[in-house]
Amino acid sequence: MMRSLYSGVAGLKSHQTKMDVIGNNISNVNTVGFKSSQVLFKDVLYQTTQSSTGATANSGGTNAKQIGLGTSVATVAISQTSGSAQSTNNPYDIMINGSSMFIVQRGSTNYFTKVGAFKTDDAGNLVTGNGDLVMGWQVDPDNPNQVKRDTVSALRPEQESNKTAEPEMTSKVYMHGNIAAVDERLQTADGVITTVPIYDNLGYAYTVKFKITQDPADPSNYTIGVDSIKDANNVDVLQNGYDAVLDETTVKFDPDTGNFVGVGGVDGDKSIALTITPNDPSKGNVFQDLSSPNDDEKVYAIDVDVSNLTMYSTKGGECNVQTARGGTDMTGQGRRVGSLTDVSIDTQGKIFGVYDNGVTKLLGQIAVANFVNPAGLEAVGDSLYKETQASGAFDGIGTDIANAGETMTQGVIEMSNVDLSQEFTEMIVTQRGFQDNSRIITVSDTLIEELVNLKR
Repeated sequence: MMRSLYSGVAGLKSHQTKMDVIGNNISNVNTVGFKSSQVLFKDVLYQTTQSSTGATANSGGTNAKQIGLGTSVATVAISQTSGSAQSTNNPYDIMINGSSMFIVQRGSTNYFTKVGAFKTDDAGNLVTGNGDLVMGWQVDPDNPNQVKRDTVSALRPEQESNKTAEPEMTSKVYMHGNIAAVDERLQTADGVITTVPIYDNLGYAYTVKFKITQDPADPSNYTIGVDSIKDANNVDVLQNGYDAVLDETTVKFDPDTGNFVGVGGVDGDKSIALTITPNDPSKGNVFQDLSSPNDDEKVYAIDVDVSNLTMYSTKGGECNVQTARGGTDMTGQGRRVGSLTDVSIDTQGKIFGVYDNGVTKLLGQIAVANFVNPAGLEAVGDSLYKETQASGAFDGIGTDIANAGETMTQGVIEMSNVDLSQEFTEMIVTQRGFQDNSRIITVSDTLIEELVNLKR
């Protein structure tokens, strides 16, 4: 009877532990990224009152007689199923579609979490709600379009250097439209005017005015000249310290078909180089970009593509020539200084800054951690986990989530995976188990009382 008393006590303790876990699950039903736990029981020590025997020539064998001494908690297992997704439209809220975990740093220690509710602090760091630094990979200094996958470090997408995008000089323009040979303006000194906006290498804007006139001796030849280059204050820089030179000025068309032939009398040459240089020592050489260490990437002149012009008849007999910034392949347009307006995070966790000058720049990549046994991680509170011998070690570098066959979703957070219907069912079973074990103690006490009463 004393054994049954202690078995009942063991059952009460085990079911109380299970009730504690159920209570914690239910209390965290709305906790972002929470993973529910499940209690598993095991039987404990057995007392053997009679050992088993084998068969002999004269008798059969017997089984052992063992009396159990109750139950105990075998493990508290954490469920790794994903919770439901909740849209927040916050650009720094991220959900991992899979078992990978974010890496965050508190002090000098790395922890792991499924909670992707991030924000930026006053220094531009990407942090959790508790101020823990979100870890990942930085942009490769030798290739700004890639990240350098080495030891993870704190991501700072909105640090001061990322708040602006550098300007770029316009290196290409192209003319398109039609030159009508009968347009009387072509025979005047003013000619036919077409303008195009450009940027210098500091991001300042200018308007270049081109003038097109017809060669009196050959109506299929036309001369292109630069009439003015005016800044934002309407000041012509050609009258204020700069010279503009076109390496060729003649554009030729086929008089029979009206199709473009070439520039400078050379069939096939499509472009004219516009070189703008300072003639005043106090002026900067802002219309050339010589900053690149590679000679092939240096820009000495603006390429003016005239191959899209034609010489056909038009209604009204007027020219319709327009000039666009950039090449026909949409490169070389140039841009002003840009300010960070938005952040985009792709399915691999790459963070891109979106700027108001049309630039999209890579700012870093969020790394994730994978463990051989994620259930072996130790919860430390604040929705954080730390590695243990059971979970396996973190290598300090992390993993690209694409390599794990998983993805990230921006503007979404993972909710708790607690199933209330399951938890309430488990609560009922636990309550009945607790009652049953308390009855074991009550009945055992009654039996002991009857034994005591035998003396009366």
